[in-house]
Amino acid sequence: MAIDTEKNSYTVIFAIVMVLVVGSILAGLASGLKPLVDANKRFEKQQNILYAMGINANEGTSDVAFISTDKVEEEFKNAITKQYVIQGADVTEYPEAYLIDIKKEEAKAKDPDYTRKLPLFEGEKDGEPIYVIPIRGKGLWDAIWGFVAVDKSMTIEGVFFDHAGETPGLGAEIKQRYFMDDFKGEHLLNGAGVFKGINVAKGNADPKNERKNDNAVDAIAGATITGDGVTAMIMKDLKMYVPYFKTLK
Repeated sequence: MAIDTEKNSYTVIFAIVMVLVVGSILAGLASGLKPLVDANKRFEKQQNILYAMGINANEGTSDVAFISTDKVEEEFKNAITKQYVIQGADVTEYPEAYLIDIKKEEAKAKDPDYTRKLPLFEGEKDGEPIYVIPIRGKGLWDAIWGFVAVDKSMTIEGVFFDHAGETPGLGAEIKQRYFMDDFKGEHLLNGAGVFKGINVAKGNADPKNERKNDNAVDAIAGATITGDGVTAMIMKDLKMYVPYFKTLK
């Protein structure tokens, strides 16, 4: 059978052209959508920070509802009075500290010559300063992260947790109201002012989390590894801010 080489060549050329055209279209779409994607990421961070501060759209006792995207930027501007970057002993005001990627900062800090940037957000609650700290860790399947709001004594005023892929009904419960609310009032420091973090564990003899100075909250049933991840990221990331809080009066 004779092979029509000319026809095959045209077919190959046409296929290559189509690939280039489609690739160009997709690249254009991605470029056009980038501002929208970036805006959504910005809104989400603002919503999470505000939620940790207690500024949300909750109505029912189990709601986890955020300030709407059309209002969140203005609310964030009103609620967050200062943003800082802590880098070693240096504390600098930086109006877009919330955009710092703490995952990337943690990776950079593996270089012994690099001093990690720690973002910190300051607002006000009941006439007193309140500070929000971002944290990130590892759950059972993927990343977990959150924001922790504390007062000057590093007593927790509120939290927000989220995850990339924890098990529904188990580890994914870290973003449920009943779990997050347990952290309110918990002390990160012990009576001697030493950082102890919060241990997420069963068998702490305080299932209703009425004791707020025991540095512990009750774990989620069947989600031991995710709970351990929350414990670890609180210890790892919040501890880095202790030197700054020691300077506050």
